[in-house]
Amino acid sequence: MEIVILTLFPEMFHGVLNESILKRAIDEGHLSVRLINFRDFADDKHKTVDDYPFGGGAGMVLKPAPIFRAIQSLRESNPAPARVVMMTPQGRRFTQALAEEFVAAGRLVLLCGHYEGFDDRIRQALVTDEVSLGDFVLTGGEIPAMAIVDAVARLVPGVLGNDDSAADDSFSSGLLEYPQYTRPAVFEGMAVPEVLLSGHHQRIEEWRHRHALYRTWLRRPDLLAAYPLSQQDKIWISKWEAGDFQGIDVRE
Repeated sequence: MEIVILTLFPEMFHGVLNESILKRAIDEGHLSVRLINFRDFADDKHKTVDDYPFGGGAGMVLKPAPIFRAIQSLRESNPAPARVVMMTPQGRRFTQALAEEFVAAGRLVLLCGHYEGFDDRIRQALVTDEVSLGDFVLTGGEIPAMAIVDAVARLVPGVLGNDDSAADDSFSSGLLEYPQYTRPAVFEGMAVPEVLLSGHHQRIEEWRHRHALYRTWLRRPDLLAAYPLSQQDKIWISKWEAGDFQGIDVRE
């Protein structure tokens, strides 16, 4: 998986890319991340990348020429197709499904904006995807780009060591993840559910699914609209709606 990040502040990424899972993924060759400062593609002696908006208004707008040149340079060095992703609050919300799309693409170029945003001709001519982390505004596109790199990298085969780990994550299955426990079995009077200590794999899987479903119904019921509910799932949900929580830990 190759990811190229166009940013005015490449130093912001050094800590993220040089620790933990991302560092190991890069060191082991599962992931390639290149940082390009598109200021290097400005054509004046001051390396200017922004200018006043036509029509007036507050703030500055990123000029098209440096980013066009940066993308053209990438295409000349590697003509393989890439998803060109603009970080913008106007984009569609980033989801686990979109992360899976990006992994399948194999190559991403992430555009990190600043100031009042990009000259719109960049979006019109270069961009394949516009992405937002959510309904809030940040000072630049670097933090969203970091989140996308992290979410995408963990889906690349070999990155997590055990590929089942990603499949069990919240949102990957369509449900939030079930509660997790580890040693000790009793801590400050709070005991691990007995079924998880039983060694009975079928009962454990049923418990995990039921609690994942319950947690999703309680916290993110909107996700259930797209989830293929079984008949048993529907029975459980109808009980919860009626206030019957037998077999469920309601300390959510």
